[in-house]
Amino acid sequence: MAEFTFLRDRMVAEHIEPRGVTDPRVLEAMRRVPRERFVDPDYAGYAYEDRPLPVAEGHTIPQPFIVALMAQAAKISPTDRVLEIGSGSGYGAAVLSELAARVWSIERHPKLARIAGSRIAELGRANVTVLRADGANGWAPAAPFDAIIVTGGGEAVPRPLKEQLSIGGRLVMAIGPREGVQRLLKVTRTGPAEWVEEDLGGVERAPMAQEGG
Repeated sequence: MAEFTFLRDRMVAEHIEPRGVTDPRVLEAMRRVPRERFVDPDYAGYAYEDRPLPVAEGHTIPQPFIVALMAQAAKISPTDRVLEIGSGSGYGAAVLSELAARVWSIERHPKLARIAGSRIAELGRANVTVLRADGANGWAPAAPFDAIIVTGGGEAVPRPLKEQLSIGGRLVMAIGPREGVQRLLKVTRTGPAEWVEEDLGGVERAPMAQEGG
């Protein structure tokens, strides 16, 4: 719909690009993916506000700025193989599908995995595979990966994820509490048993939208 196209463009111009996301491929991906298709229909009108929104099972879709920031930090090229931990409703995987050659997205909640798989299929994103599994273990059958993005954050980077990076591969994950200020961490594998960590600074999760405001 023309209205949603306008809102996507405005979202990028007002909430994403001015805050330091300047990679043209990431910005274009954010303009192309219909976020309204990945939220509860009752919240479609909020889809292009920069805030989490409800999806199912008490979970939320992440705010667009965080999705864009993590994608930029991962430096994804068109030939990359990418693993996403935490599919949610599939929005992040859809954005990554615009940037990478192949995307594997893991979701441990059965209902969310079904929702994500269905919505990805409806959009015809044939380069995305949604899997139901424990994301902390990664996905060894498809490893190594050129980039891994952990959407839910946590206290530390799980060792299996670091070991499933290719040499030169990048992992991006927010470290800290689920809400409030977290530190965005980038881990680059530089050798068979060597990883370099880079603190990309603080990120603050926006509060979830409430119905009616």
